[in-house]
Amino acid sequence: MRRLALALALFAALALLAAGCGGKKSAPSTTAAAWADSVCGDLVTWTTAMKSLASGLKANPTKAGVQASVSQAETATKNLATSLKSLGKPNTTAGQQAQAAVKSLADELSADIDTITTSVKNASGISGVLSAVSTSSSTLQKMGQQVSATFGQLQSLDAKGELEKAFSGSASCKQLTSG
Repeated sequence: MRRLALALALFAALALLAAGCGGKKSAPSTTAAAWADSVCGDLVTWTTAMKSLASGLKANPTKAGVQASVSQAETATKNLATSLKSLGKPNTTAGQQAQAAVKSLADELSADIDTITTSVKNASGISGVLSAVSTSSSTLQKMGQQVSATFGQLQSLDAKGELEKAFSGSASCKQLTSG
């Protein structure tokens, strides 16, 4: 039960750590503001789903409940990855590198959710479920660190402050940092 509580806390922490990115589709090259709003909008949708999953796990901490929550997390993460990969590049000096960083994040998160899904599907008995919850917890923490690292990378690419200005002016990004 303690590990399940830790997993729930990490789901919530992941949602908070994601502050800074996700949203709508954009053209192959778009303004920094539109690109930032798309990234943040996508992450708002994803973090909302993750918060909902954490609530669902709390309400139903059984193996079936964990499996259902992980299935929803898998769908939300795959949707996020698809959206992030379909973004064009922002019209900034480092637009190509920013696009590559976001695509790399999408790949990392997809691989991580696959790790979680596999551990839950292979769990049997109470010790197996506890092991899956432990694996899920550490992987969720890693996902949060990857989101943070990507935003650090975007900031280091942004010598002229174009993306920083776009992220700080985005309504979707403000949702992430305030919620």
